[in-house]
Amino acid sequence: MSTTETFLLAMLIIFVVPYAIWRLGRTDYVAPLVIVQIIMGVVLGPGVLGAAFPAYHKFVFNPDVVKTLNGIAQWGVMLFVMLAGVELDLKKVWTYRRESATTAGLALGTPLLFGCAAAALLMSYPGWMGAQAAPWQFTLGTGMACAVTALPILVLLMEKLDFLRQPMGQRILRYASLDDVAIWGVLAIIMLDFERIGRQLGFLVAFTVLTFVFRRLMARLGQTDRWYVAMIWLIACAFGADWAGLHFMVGAFLAGVVMDADWFEQEHLDALFRNVLLTLMPVFFLSTGLRTKWDLGGHAVFFAGGLLLFASVGGKLAGAHIAGKVLKWKDGEASIIGWLLQTKGLIEIIFANILLDKQIITSETFTALLLMAVGSTMLTVPVVHPKLHRVRHRGLVNQASS
Repeated sequence: MSTTETFLLAMLIIFVVPYAIWRLGRTDYVAPLVIVQIIMGVVLGPGVLGAAFPAYHKFVFNPDVVKTLNGIAQWGVMLFVMLAGVELDLKKVWTYRRESATTAGLALGTPLLFGCAAAALLMSYPGWMGAQAAPWQFTLGTGMACAVTALPILVLLMEKLDFLRQPMGQRILRYASLDDVAIWGVLAIIMLDFERIGRQLGFLVAFTVLTFVFRRLMARLGQTDRWYVAMIWLIACAFGADWAGLHFMVGAFLAGVVMDADWFEQEHLDALFRNVLLTLMPVFFLSTGLRTKWDLGGHAVFFAGGLLLFASVGGKLAGAHIAGKVLKWKDGEASIIGWLLQTKGLIEIIFANILLDKQIITSETFTALLLMAVGSTMLTVPVVHPKLHRVRHRGLVNQASS
């Protein structure tokens, strides 16, 4: 086959296999399509399909095909991260700043501490810390990966639960929005390279100055021109951040976070988000799966994944329950909020990809983090659905009695 034919065969596998499993298996309650795509990315990688059919895997996912897939994946994830930044509504966070800061701080800080403890345990064994990592970078990076909440996946799951537009749903979005900003801020600290500190400071100064120019320009443009200029801004910010050593996805997030959602029609933003998820992100999941490795042995990787899952789930629930006591939430709210903030999905995988690119973690640690992200996200709907049902039923009973 020619390279083009092999590439199209790979694309056919990427789109057909997850969709068939999701639709025929009716997995939506436990695993929405996006989660099935992430899992199948791992299955199609060298650790599973590559081990079972090495010759076939090497033929389909040859270096030329992988380079092409990686290019598509990078563009897709840049758009996705930019849209995540655009969707942040920091004005509402500021309006409810005490409640939002308390909850977001505890829901992020507690699993961060748990994750750092898990990282310290892993660091005592060879093969987990990356070649270019300082111990503090590995510890903080792994800990933050346990603390991540994926805002776009959270929105998808809350829509599925018919919970997004309710008051508690809007509160959870505020908490996750504040955590999103903190996550990327911590990532920027981890990425600081003291040999290139001048470049990084130069990028941040240039970004700050150009943001004022960009925002004034966008306010004067029409809808069509705004979309085009937004794409140029995204590419320029991603290039500048990568040139400075901060990674292009940090630049993509910064590009989005300084944009106002009001500049674009909400239905157009929603349509672009859905189209990116439909057309580009499946390729990113596959390129992510191609990075998974089991060189330390399946048992070790699964043990690390279980340890990180315990740190992530236990830390989030503990943080949410502490916040509930401090803020005097109603019975059952802390558990629902803690479980919904478990949704790691794409943002955690993007975060782990950056750590792997910068050699802060190894491929084995990346695989363990991927297993943790999939596990925590898959647990969310089955656990939260009956809890929401009980809370709603209790609310109806209370209304009837009053």
